[in-house]
Amino acid sequence: MLLLALAAPLALLALGLFLEPDPRGWGTHEQLGFRPCWPMTHWNVPCPGCGVTTAVALAAHGSPLESLRAQPFGLALLLTSLTGAGWAAFLHLRRQDLYVELHVLPWRRLATMLGTLLLLTWIYKLALVRGGLGD
Repeated sequence: MLLLALAAPLALLALGLFLEPDPRGWGTHEQLGFRPCWPMTHWNVPCPGCGVTTAVALAAHGSPLESLRAQPFGLALLLTSLTGAGWAAFLHLRRQDLYVELHVLPWRRLATMLGTLLLLTWIYKLALVRGGLGD
């Protein structure tokens, strides 16, 4: 489990370094062979995940403020995963069981917070794309 806890965030960071952030603030995932966002291309309305890959790439390239502007959820995802990797390494060094520690976390509350953050960042992205936040 420690290997996964360390490898997944580092893979996310490496992926962000590999990708060139799309200057539009979304669409970076297309470099991985994925299709363009359907709601964005047809209605000019971003999906809840629009800009997450771009935000991760921007943060990995050392542009946290641009990452935050592109999609705050993407920056939060990267920072949280890297923090989790550090926590897992810390527990390992203290010879504590990561599996046990994960089971005592308040998962329902964390899931609610995650869903709320995703909703709020989607509203932000909608306002950004539709011109409600200005440049």
